[in-house]
Amino acid sequence: MKEGSDSLNFIEQIISEDLKSGMDKNVLRFRFPPEPNGYLHIGHAASICLNFGLGEDYQSPVNLRFDDTNPSKEEQEFVDSIKSDIEWLGFEWAKECYTSDYFQELYDWAVELIKKGKAYIDGQSPELIAEQKGTPTEPGKPSPHRDRPVEENLDLFEKMKNGEFEAGSYVLRAKIDMASPNMLMRDPLMYRIINKAHHRTGTDWCIYPMYDWAHGQSDYIEQVSHSLCTLEFKSHRELYDWFLDQIYDENKLRPKQREFARRNLSYTVMSKRKLLELVQSKTVAGWDDPRMPTISGLRRRGYTPESIRKFSEISGISKRDSVTDVSLLEYAIREDLNKKATRAMAVLDPVKLVITNYPEGKTEMLEAENNPEMENSGVHEVPFSRELYIEKDDFKEEAGNKYFRLTLGKEVRLKNAYIIKGESVDKDENGNITTIYCTADLDSRSGSGTEASMRKVKGTLHWVSIEHAVKAEVREYDRLFLDEAPDAHGEKSFMEFINPDSLKITKEAYLEPFLASSSMDDKFQFQRVGYFTLDKDSSKDHLIFNKTVGLKDSWAKSQSKEQNQAPKQNQAPAKGGGRSPINELQKISKKYTNLSGNKLETARNSIIKLAEDISYEELEPLFGTAKKKVGTRIGVTIALGVLLNKGLERNDAINEFIQAGLEDDNDLLKEEANGIQ
Repeated sequence: MKEGSDSLNFIEQIISEDLKSGMDKNVLRFRFPPEPNGYLHIGHAASICLNFGLGEDYQSPVNLRFDDTNPSKEEQEFVDSIKSDIEWLGFEWAKECYTSDYFQELYDWAVELIKKGKAYIDGQSPELIAEQKGTPTEPGKPSPHRDRPVEENLDLFEKMKNGEFEAGSYVLRAKIDMASPNMLMRDPLMYRIINKAHHRTGTDWCIYPMYDWAHGQSDYIEQVSHSLCTLEFKSHRELYDWFLDQIYDENKLRPKQREFARRNLSYTVMSKRKLLELVQSKTVAGWDDPRMPTISGLRRRGYTPESIRKFSEISGISKRDSVTDVSLLEYAIREDLNKKATRAMAVLDPVKLVITNYPEGKTEMLEAENNPEMENSGVHEVPFSRELYIEKDDFKEEAGNKYFRLTLGKEVRLKNAYIIKGESVDKDENGNITTIYCTADLDSRSGSGTEASMRKVKGTLHWVSIEHAVKAEVREYDRLFLDEAPDAHGEKSFMEFINPDSLKITKEAYLEPFLASSSMDDKFQFQRVGYFTLDKDSSKDHLIFNKTVGLKDSWAKSQSKEQNQAPKQNQAPAKGGGRSPINELQKISKKYTNLSGNKLETARNSIIKLAEDISYEELEPLFGTAKKKVGTRIGVTIALGVLLNKGLERNDAINEFIQAGLEDDNDLLKEEANGIQ
């Protein structure tokens, strides 16, 4: 259990206050109540992590309750998918419950309300009922059936239950207050007729409870202590409490509803209706398309349970609706995969390279480290030969001093192999380069310990041996929408903002043979390209890899470039009155060691976000910050970790700075340095 009010979010503070006021810790119980009418998405993950996280923190049970009160939309397929997603995220529920388990009890309570004159049958049309409810500034008008005799109400309600009426002909309404300032209290519906079979109860019932009637009563039956909902249900709390008042037994625990902000994500949509439109219009390949924000889509794309839980943790729990930048989700998976993914080489857009002074027919097995970030990760062998593939973009015939890849007359190192120098090229009739000829320094093999192997060159390229390469299809996914808020444009449809380049398929990529034995659970970093995982459509004869995320936020870089090209007079001032990201980082870092709890976490998240727009050239001068300025050194260390995760190559200055942090007396600095050592 967390300690100290500064480290608690507002939901945890509510629970803490309840415990201080005398609530027995043993009665704490939470629940996650999805409606089985679709697939869970990243927004649901916030609620899952909140409720099950509270269960772990307080060692309290958490129920999984399916709110299955609308057979028109619910299917067993969605029940199974939801259970699978929660298990994949690493959570266990105490009891698997269904609102349909309580249909008889809910019906019996409704009968009691009718007998007490607190509920009645209304036979008006939905349109007329809505019209009679009035407006927020004008009271509603009572239904002509509001004072129907109790016996007549009971008779009609039983006939509704027995299937003697058509759908829409009657509803059961609570009799509360048609003049209430809360529109939800103006005689809300409790039951409606739905003549469809239920996925669990079959045709046993012809009437189904409304959410507001079933919600609190189900919490009460299960003795849930804290019923946590998203903010749109805040106005429902008064009704939640009114319904509980009608059945509450003082000898039992009374549930408490509290609300938190839903998780919204930039560059996507969360509405089930809009996600369904994407599927039905075949804009995406299904609910688990890797571009979808569904948990199954993220899983197929290569996201890990740990990354989604970490994203939920650093995003936090709020009282106000806001939009979380998708780059934070991408940061979470980069950070996780950087520590887990096996490094491998894959060439997506190949050009042939021949090492003219390497013996024909010779194959040499070289060692490649699996993951330099993971202790004892081991090595695997990579075959090397005279003829290789490299990326077309990694060669230019002529290039300036700032081009550190292969060109004629200059040297680069082949990863885990030799230093080579470009000598000449062959071209086709259109002037396209078909073959690059190089010579190798055959004494410079990586790890051989020779003097030549210690030589420093500015560029390192990945490659694969043509003779040994494995063919694969590679699917590179990008954001599905071009606009950060695609469903916030009034009359414009969100479909108008679809990114036409959200999927790029390379039919013939060439991979090192080590990848031929990949499994669905394996995660890889294709060196200098990004993180990848095997797709479910893959087979032994046709490998398919999905790109999870790039090594750095190329989207932010391209957006920044577009903004920089815009006329200066249209640019918005930077935060802090024009302060640059590096200066903003220094400002936040100065006070870092004086912070704790949520404030410390907020500061760290701010530094992580700022680091996305900071270059190594800006950061490196701060490596010499005085030892006593610990806060600044911590901020620089956090930012350095982001740059390394984005693909920054280590050098002596970086290693020395990290080592100084590891040897410092400050625990926060040690922790950050240890995280990137």
